Amino acid sequence: MEWTMASSGMAEAAGTVITGLLAGGHEAYFVGGCLRDELLGRPVHDMDLTTSALPEEVMALFPRCVPTGLAHGTVTVLQNGYSFEVTTYRTESGYADHRRPEHVFFVSDVKEDLRRRDFTINAMCSGLNGALIDPFGGERDLQLRRIRCVGLAEERFGEDALRMLRCVRFASVLDFAIAKNTWRGLMRQRDKLAHIAVERVRAEVECIVEGPHPQRGLALLLRSGLLPRGKAPFPWTGSDLAAAAARTAGLGNLQDARLRWALLLHALGSSAAAADELLRAWTFPGATRSSVVAVLRVREAWDAALSSVAPDAPGATEGLRRRWIAAVLAHGQSAAEGWLTLLAAAEDAAAGPVPAPDLAQGSAGAATAPPALSPAAGQQPVSATVQARLLRSWTAAMPLRSLAELAVTGHELAELLQKRPGPWLGVLLNKLLLAAAAGVIANDKQLLLQEAQRMDRDEE
Repeated sequence: MEWTMASSGMAEAAGTVITGLLAGGHEAYFVGGCLRDELLGRPVHDMDLTTSALPEEVMALFPRCVPTGLAHGTVTVLQNGYSFEVTTYRTESGYADHRRPEHVFFVSDVKEDLRRRDFTINAMCSGLNGALIDPFGGERDLQLRRIRCVGLAEERFGEDALRMLRCVRFASVLDFAIAKNTWRGLMRQRDKLAHIAVERVRAEVECIVEGPHPQRGLALLLRSGLLPRGKAPFPWTGSDLAAAAARTAGLGNLQDARLRWALLLHALGSSAAAADELLRAWTFPGATRSSVVAVLRVREAWDAALSSVAPDAPGATEGLRRRWIAAVLAHGQSAAEGWLTLLAAAEDAAAGPVPAPDLAQGSAGAATAPPALSPAAGQQPVSATVQARLLRSWTAAMPLRSLAELAVTGHELAELLQKRPGPWLGVLLNKLLLAAAAGVIANDKQLLLQEAQRMDRDEE
C-alpha cells in the first residue's frame, strides 16, 4: 500500500530530517504511532523516525541534536521548532527486569528493527515515497480493529511487562479487540507487572480512564486482573471494580479528568482520606490529587449534613442550606460544582428516582417548602437533578465566597478585641465569613465588628 502523510508543519520538518539522512547515504523512515494514527485518521501529535545511521552519524548530519539515549540508539533532532526521536535500527535481548533490555545491537535491516516492537499496528514504517513496510500485518489489524503482538505474545510481555497495560490502553482508546493469543499471553505474564514502576503504571491507567472509551478500559482491567498485581496499592476486589464500572456508565461523558477520577473513586466507595492516600501512592501530581480529594470532601460534607437533619424538623431546609454553604467555603466552589456534576452522573448510571416538583426560590436563596432532601422512611427520595438545582441556587445566592471578600480583616478584629493574633483569629474570621455568605448578616464592616464582639463574648 502507498499512503501520504497529511501536510503539516511537523510533517514537513520530519520530511526534512528524513531527506537529510537519505542525502547522507542512510535509510530513514517514519515509524510506529504516527503511521498508525494517520492510517486511522486520528490526530498525529508526534513523529518518530528510524534509520540505518548510527547515533554519531545522525548527530554529524544535524546541527541541533540532543543525545537522548545513545546506548539505545536514540538521538532527538530539533528541526523547524519540532523535535523528532531518531533511532537506529536495533535488536534487543536480556530483559532482566522485564522492562529494559540489557543488550542492544544495531542492525542494518529495518525489518529486524520492526520485529522487536510490541504490537503489529506499531510495527510499520514508510519512507517519503509513501510505500508502507508492514512485515507483520499491522495494516490488516487496523482494518480488523485488533490489537495483536508481534511474534509470540508471551515473549513480548515477558520482555517488557508494561506492554500488558499498553495493550489494554490501545484496546480502550482505539476501541479495538485484543487478539485471543495476545490475551492469553497477557494472562500468563500478568504477575510480572510487579516489576514495573508505579509512575509508568499510573501513566497508562490515566490514559485509559481519561481516554474516549474508559468503560471499555475498566472492563479489560477487571478481566485481566492486572492492577492488583502492580506495585501500587489497589484495595478493591474484582467484584468491587465490577460494581463500580456499573455505577460509572457516564464516565466518558465527563470532560474534566479530575471528575472522572472522583467519580471512579466515589463508585468504589473510597473515602476522601483513603483517596488521598491512594493517589499519593499512585504518584499523581499534587494538583490533581488535591482537586479530586476536594470533590470527595464536598460529598462527605453533604452526606453528613443529610444524615444529621431530620426531614420534618423545624428549620431543616435552612440548616441544610448553611451546611452546604459551609462546604462550599471550606472546599471551594469548583469542588462543590464538581460534586454536583457527579451527583447527576451517578444518577444517570443508576437510572435514579423520578424528579420531585420544581422548587420555588426564596429571597435568601433557600427553597420554599421543598421536598425533604433527607426523606423519611417510605418517602420518595429526591432526585440528584433536583438536589443539584437547589444546591446550585444556594451557591449562586451567596454574596461572597472567600475571606478576601470579607469586609473586615484579621488585624481589625485583633485590634477591636485587644487580643494577640493566634488560631482563634482564623476561627472567628471563618465564622463571620459563613454568617455573611449565608445571608445571616450583611457584609458590612461595622455590622461584622459588632457580630465579632458578640461571638467573642459568647466564647467567654
